[in-house]
Amino acid sequence: MDWDRIRIFHLVANSESLTEASKALNVSQSSVSRQIKKLEESLKVSLFHRHPRGLLLTEQGELLLKTSKNLSEQINATIARINDSKDSVLGELKVTTTTGFGTLWLAPRLKKLYEQHPKIQINLMLEERLLNLTMREADVAIRLQPPTQADLIQRKLFNVRAKFFATKDYIEEKGFPKTIDEIASNHRLICHAPDTSQPSAAQRFIAPFLERKDFSLLLLNNYYGIFRAVRNGLGVGTLPDYITADFPELIQILPELQSEVVPIFIAYPQELKRSKRLIAFKDFILDELKNHKNT
Repeated sequence: MDWDRIRIFHLVANSESLTEASKALNVSQSSVSRQIKKLEESLKVSLFHRHPRGLLLTEQGELLLKTSKNLSEQINATIARINDSKDSVLGELKVTTTTGFGTLWLAPRLKKLYEQHPKIQINLMLEERLLNLTMREADVAIRLQPPTQADLIQRKLFNVRAKFFATKDYIEEKGFPKTIDEIASNHRLICHAPDTSQPSAAQRFIAPFLERKDFSLLLLNNYYGIFRAVRNGLGVGTLPDYITADFPELIQILPELQSEVVPIFIAYPQELKRSKRLIAFKDFILDELKNHKNT
C-alpha cells in the first residue's frame, strides 16, 4: 500500500475538493487526481462519486476515510511525543491567527517568548482562512470565533469590541466628531469592505453606516490595513480595542458606538496538550494577556 496516496486521499476526502487538496500539498490538481485514480485502481473500487459541486465519498471511501483518520491521529500523536520528548523547548510551532491580531498584538510581543525559549521556532501564519488543526495545517490557532473542528482543546482568552478610533494629530487638525453625522460630513470612514472576512459582530456594527450614501469611505480587507490608514491620518477607522494599550496616540471616537463582544479563542489538537512547545507558547500568551489587562 502506498501511504503517500492514503495521505492524499485523506486530504481530498476532508476538503471534498481536488483543488483544495492540491493547494495544501502545493502540487497540481492533475497530480492529485492521478494519485487518487491509482489508489482506486490498486483497491479495485471507486472511492468518490464525481459531482459538479464537488466529490462525495462512496461507501468504500467512507470506510477508508475512517481508517485513515485513525492512522493520522495516531501518527500525529506519536510525532508530537517524539518532538517533545526532550527536556528543553525547541523546534517548530505553527501558529495561525488573523492578519490584524498577528501583526498588531502577537508579533510585537514574541521577543519575550524567544528570550525565555531561544530554541523555539514560531511559524506565524497570518491569514483570515481557518486552517485545519486536525489535519495539522497548523499546531495552534488564535481566532476571533470558537473553532468548530472536532477533537480540539479550546479556551477563551479575552473579549474585544470594534470601536471608532482616530489619532491625536488627526483630531487636532480635523476636529473631534461628536456624532456619526459629523463623521459623514467632515471625515473619512475607514473600515472593512462588507464582503471581506471579519467577525460577524464587527460586520453588524459597521453595516448601517455602509448603507448610507453620504460617507467618504476607505474600505480594506483586514485590520492591519485599517490601522495603517488611521495612523497615517486618513480618517476615522473601526479597530479592535485591544490595540489601545500599545498605541496611546489613538483616541476613541463616539464611545457610545461599539460592536457587540467578540471573543478570542486559543485552540489546539488533543494530541498536543502535553507538547512542551505548545505549553510554553500558551503560558506566554496568558502572561501577556495578564500584563495587557494591567496596563
